[in-house]
Amino acid sequence: MKNLNERGVMAAEFAILLPVLLLIVFGTMEFGMMMYGREVVTNATREGVRYGIVAQTPPVSGATMISQATTYITGSGLNPAHVLFNPPVCCGVTGTPVTLSATYNYNWIIPYIPTLVNLPSPFPISISTTMRHE
Repeated sequence: MKNLNERGVMAAEFAILLPVLLLIVFGTMEFGMMMYGREVVTNATREGVRYGIVAQTPPVSGATMISQATTYITGSGLNPAHVLFNPPVCCGVTGTPVTLSATYNYNWIIPYIPTLVNLPSPFPISISTTMRHE
């Protein structure tokens, strides 16, 4: 049998731990979505560079590489407006590097998280892919 002086202790402990538990759960969700977006943009830059290095005899332009990458991003369900591509370094002779860089601006799902941990909103993630021209 419980003592009368322990009444409500469980409710008080739950009220103290609930914000910490919610921060962990929602922080994990935010981190997962951020990493998903980063991987999609990384794969998109790989697709664009791969298209550039196996191009036909006249080298492709940087715009077609960016178009390939944007098509990949659109197909993944990510908003292509959140991705800014830098002009690619490309189109040399066989063996020269081809580079495509992008900046992914991650918009937070829960707007309070960047405020709590003092992060920028949107959170910029820089991605660069380099391959040798074939």
